[in-house]
Amino acid sequence: MTRRARHLLAALAAGLMVLPAAACAGTERTGADSFTVGLLLPSRILPRWEHADKPLIEKRVKELCPRCTLEYANAGDDPARQRQQMTSMVTRGVRVIVLDAADTRALRSSIRDADRSGVPVVAYDRLAEGPVAGFVSFDGGQVGRLQGRALLTAMGDRARGGRIVMMNGDPGDPNAAWFRQGALSVLTGRVRIARSYDTPDWSTDNAHAEMTAAVAALGPRRIDGALAANDAIAAGAISALKSSGVRRLPPVTGQDADLEAVRRIVKGEQTMTVYKPFRAEASAAAEMAVALARGGRPDGAATTTVDSPTTRHIPARLLTPRAVTADTVRETLLKDGVYTTAQICTRDVRPACARAGLDAGEP
Repeated sequence: MTRRARHLLAALAAGLMVLPAAACAGTERTGADSFTVGLLLPSRILPRWEHADKPLIEKRVKELCPRCTLEYANAGDDPARQRQQMTSMVTRGVRVIVLDAADTRALRSSIRDADRSGVPVVAYDRLAEGPVAGFVSFDGGQVGRLQGRALLTAMGDRARGGRIVMMNGDPGDPNAAWFRQGALSVLTGRVRIARSYDTPDWSTDNAHAEMTAAVAALGPRRIDGALAANDAIAAGAISALKSSGVRRLPPVTGQDADLEAVRRIVKGEQTMTVYKPFRAEASAAAEMAVALARGGRPDGAATTTVDSPTTRHIPARLLTPRAVTADTVRETLLKDGVYTTAQICTRDVRPACARAGLDAGEP
């Protein structure tokens, strides 16, 4: 046998010896990437949770980890149910949990238990208390500033000392305080806050009752604007104004770019909404969760840190919200594929769409 042949046989034998080990290593690596991500969302009232956040997070998890699965549960606005859902997920062995807490304080002990069990928790959209491993949301202060600026612009000359009704979000939601602080940084010293409400559960019905009370106290012609913290509250406020005989609706803000709110904006009933590109938020949360599940740190998906009442220096990603008016629907919501003109321009909205330059036949 030639020296060359002996070398080839030796190399072949060495290669055969390596193959089983390499195959085992590949199997182990694949197995390590076959885990379950838990997703806990707070409510079915707002359309975004079921229609945007859940499918977007699931899709991004699959892109990052094709062999991974998503286990999902919705609390239905019940913190006790969400605590049970979290305990169940930890017991069944999820590797990481993405949590939008129905009650940020009530979930503290459950987050602590998950942490002790080695299951990191990513706080999603609102910052929960307890040892969360990361936080993904939008800059709440900027949300409030966008609303305040849009309200002042829409009020025009009436912004100089005009009367507004301030309709904040749920008093138990830290995001509500964040939005309010941002709005006040713009409104203070410019307008008079004639009435201010904290709207339990972000409820349309509660907002309707609040605005009805405001009209009764102030008079139907003495409300120059309404700072509504989100679109559900805006819907209640606008309905109450109409029911109270207000013929010329004052400017009303919103948030979340709900489809019905976009239609109200096109029709001129609601002044604006705040669009939070949910795809970017969902993607960042999925990236953070998968990194933590693989034993890494969330720093790659984080750009800053935040503090909660219980935990300091939480790695965070705070995304940039955008204001949407009738003039900017095309360059925001239509451009990003959130809605089509056909979805927005239903039969009763078509005349307003035509005035706004939106063609219901467009994609």
